[in-house]
Amino acid sequence: MILSLLGNLGTTELIIIVFVVLLLFGGKKIPELMKGLGKGVRSFKQGMNDIEEEIKRPVDEEAKGKTEKTE
Repeated sequence: MILSLLGNLGTTELIIIVFVVLLLFGGKKIPELMKGLGKGVRSFKQGMNDIEEEIKRPVDEEAKGKTEKTE
């Protein structure tokens, strides 16, 4: 997916982009930005898993309730 966003960028263009990013943010700031991005992605995935579990939970509880009533 990321490669499709880059289109037809060549090696020279990518080097220039990396150089500009280094100039703008500095070498020390980039790892901090990537760490924050990683935490954000992890939090997003955890939220998605929580929502999925919450959606499935009522169905499981209903199934348990029906089996208890029949016994």
